[in-house]
Amino acid sequence: MASTILVTGGTGTLGGHVVPLLLDAGHHVRVLSRHGRDDGGGAEYVAADLLRPDGLGPAVEGADTVLHLAGGPKGDDEATRNLVRAASGAGVRHFVYISVIGADRVPLGWFGTKLASEQAVRLSGIPWTVLRAAQFHDLVLLMARKMTKLPVVPVPAGLRFQPVDSRDVADRLVALTLAGPCGQAPDLAGPKVYGMGELIRTYLQERGTRRLLVPVPLPGRAGRAYRTGENLSLDGTAVLGERTWEAFLAERLG
Repeated sequence: MASTILVTGGTGTLGGHVVPLLLDAGHHVRVLSRHGRDDGGGAEYVAADLLRPDGLGPAVEGADTVLHLAGGPKGDDEATRNLVRAASGAGVRHFVYISVIGADRVPLGWFGTKLASEQAVRLSGIPWTVLRAAQFHDLVLLMARKMTKLPVVPVPAGLRFQPVDSRDVADRLVALTLAGPCGQAPDLAGPKVYGMGELIRTYLQERGTRRLLVPVPLPGRAGRAYRTGENLSLDGTAVLGERTWEAFLAERLG
């Protein structure tokens, strides 16, 4: 009998790759979203708000595994704690969480909520897997589009990224989910490290557009963390994705 896997954030960028892979592997996939929608494509959809724990019972009922992909600019830690409590009460046997590289090293609020979410998963009593991934190509593209709307683009000096393709993240997450609980998985990063200026210049070249790039300092503790690469995984232990930023841009913009 196929196991039931609850996927939060299953309608987002990452979830859009994960759900079909789980279905192709023969599993019953239940997608939790804030707004209800009809079942389709082989998946079951349930409507619930992760910030309202009273409504999570039907979502986790009968689920063997929870794959928690949902996230937002704030409240991730509260949402994760609510989901963990509901999953524990429902007898879930594997809780998988997607986090970010540097969650314990970059002193910014969003990184802090991801770390608090990790801690909630670790202390849940449910066998767990946590994967920290680098920033997705999709996010870097969004940043580049917004920044290059200006005729002069301020580029934070020393800011580097190791962007990874969301399809590579989906492949890795599904493999970890189906393999069973492993605790803290090795980080997943892209195959190459780029300075922010290099990412923007590559984007502009693909668009056939010119802009003046001006370096600006990154102040404070967060600036120091980024300058020293705390958002990167450079110690040789990370799993590296296959798709580069250049290949992603050529596919998306070409």
